[in-house]
Amino acid sequence: MKLDPQDLAQITDTTVGHYNSVADDFREGTRDHDVSQNIDALLRHIEGAAPFHILDFGCGPGRDLKTFTAMGHIAIGLDGTERFTEMARADSGCEVWQQNFLTLNLPAKYFDGIFANAVLFHIPRQELPRVLRELHATLKPGGVLFSSNPRGDNKEGWNGGRYGSYHDLENWRELLTEAGFVELEHYFRPAGVPREQQPWLASVWRKV
Repeated sequence: MKLDPQDLAQITDTTVGHYNSVADDFREGTRDHDVSQNIDALLRHIEGAAPFHILDFGCGPGRDLKTFTAMGHIAIGLDGTERFTEMARADSGCEVWQQNFLTLNLPAKYFDGIFANAVLFHIPRQELPRVLRELHATLKPGGVLFSSNPRGDNKEGWNGGRYGSYHDLENWRELLTEAGFVELEHYFRPAGVPREQQPWLASVWRKV
């Protein structure tokens, strides 16, 4: 079923509203999450000399902005949730843009890397090819995109107050390849447990 503009606006408003309503609890609940494996996966594939310009896409309360900054990189956050952008600015001291994921306004060929951790699954499937092309366009030539999403069976819909689209590896590869990326690596998280206990699909891609 094709989503019309009213449907897309409802998806955005409801999902953003959910995160606004739970922002404080979300910050406390995710403050100590260890995503160093994901940060390392992005940074080791970026070519050239540091510091790198990093877009933390879906930065939430700003936890990873602080990490990138502490490592000496120049990080900019982007989130659709008002409370998260306020938190991220205050906690990280970084520049943070509040933008609707479906109406992005990004500079061309600006970033060395994009860190999209637990965010792209909120974009409806029909809009994802366009959004991926916009992320491709904001990367410098050869730039790197990291993504991590809950893996699924290519279905989408509501999960409580949030909308999600859940891809398997094959479908995700097809989407990223069509957007102009080449795969560098992928893995499932958390590490060291059977696959059925690894709900997250992480992957790293280069702009070509």
